[in-house]
Amino acid sequence: MKTTQLKTFIDPQKIWDVIEKNKNPSKKQIEDIIEKSKSVKTLTPNEVACLINLKDEDFWQEIFKVALEIKKKVYDNRIVVFAPLYLSNYCVNKCVYCGFRSTNKNVVRKNLTLEEVKNETETLAGKTGHKRLIAVFSEHPQYSNIEYITDVLNTIYSVKIKTKNSYASIRRVNVNCAPLSIEELKLLKQSGIGTYQVFQETYHPKMYQKLHSKGTPKSDYLWRLYCMHRALEAGVDDVGIGVLYGLYDWRFEVISLVFHAIELEERFGVGPHTVSFPRLEPAINTPFVEKTPYKVSDEILKKIIAIIRLAIPYTGMIITAREKKEFRNEAINLGITQTDASSKIGVGAYSKNFEQQTPEIQQFILSDTRSLEELVRDLADKGYITSFCTAGYRCGRTGDKILSLIKCGKEAIFCKLNAILTFKEWVDDFASEETKMKVQPLIEKELKEVKTKIPNLYPLLIDYYERISKGERDLYF
Repeated sequence: MKTTQLKTFIDPQKIWDVIEKNKNPSKKQIEDIIEKSKSVKTLTPNEVACLINLKDEDFWQEIFKVALEIKKKVYDNRIVVFAPLYLSNYCVNKCVYCGFRSTNKNVVRKNLTLEEVKNETETLAGKTGHKRLIAVFSEHPQYSNIEYITDVLNTIYSVKIKTKNSYASIRRVNVNCAPLSIEELKLLKQSGIGTYQVFQETYHPKMYQKLHSKGTPKSDYLWRLYCMHRALEAGVDDVGIGVLYGLYDWRFEVISLVFHAIELEERFGVGPHTVSFPRLEPAINTPFVEKTPYKVSDEILKKIIAIIRLAIPYTGMIITAREKKEFRNEAINLGITQTDASSKIGVGAYSKNFEQQTPEIQQFILSDTRSLEELVRDLADKGYITSFCTAGYRCGRTGDKILSLIKCGKEAIFCKLNAILTFKEWVDDFASEETKMKVQPLIEKELKEVKTKIPNLYPLLIDYYERISKGERDLYF
């Protein structure tokens, strides 16, 4: 697929016209949009523009409430956790907002060998208890080619670590890397990838060209824009999209992201498996972050999250440790389904136990450095169960198949059952006695809900639960 043969489905003038046309939405329009979202139907760009232009703060409180309601309907009350694993900070791009850009002389460069990948994985799986990773690759022909990427995945999946009750391993690896060709994506699929994640950074073509130097791999706007088309054509089941808020006007970015989701749905019958919400964060020797005129406040980001939950109600939504603890706690009540914990974004930082904030080896500075155990307890306080579930990929509940389950409300059942089982595993293998006592009432509440609401599956759940108590692992629905 050559970019010279492609036409962009992002039309800046059309997007601004949509925003302008819907600048004074009526109460009836907003009420109708909310009802449509509750039925798990994708909103049109005009409907999204109505939400973007809504000024009534009282109405926004209702939207926040509905966003959480939709999330629980689709994914129950579980929050999936993962950890980022940075493989390299060598890069040939010159993105002015990125600490890893090739022109940044203040960064200490490092690329993980496969032995070091194994060490990082052993630490994450064996000491922390993670079951999911997002493997993050920079863009450099020597350190981020498809052979290295697939070798990394195979290495991660090969690791098994003894725990006090059984064994631990990484069961699902998502990948964040540069846009790949269809041939490369087929190899990625064969390596057992989870979700293939690429962010457009900004959907605005002129701003994109301004931020990405001509002649660098990342300067090809259309190659990046169509990377998810290639992934789905190559057989990758799930794709993840997002923008970096702070590069351009957030209203334009939100509408564009929805256009992207609609484009994928219409072409392939399935939209994005996940949407992420990164904001610009400080990075060593990167003054652009402070100079951008497009900074997004906490209040605006909360509205963005709620809008996307209503606009693309089936999608998983990710908030990361870029954000402060307090904001992440709020965001989880707006429809977020996934977050990271115990995160270290320095290359090799887990096994060598680097300090959380080591600017010269990090792409940016993290804002929330809670451990996984701290996050588990905080979620439990709010009534959320932490899920380590990776069952969908072993059961074929991916792509368009999971979309149909979501729309009819059945996926939430699997979410609850597998959240309980994987949480039980983690608690038995990694939780302190204090944490065990804190989360036990939540586990009992979840079991009781299954007995009441899904009585036909309760006996099998209890059978699996008891087998996990005796040391058996990786049982799922």
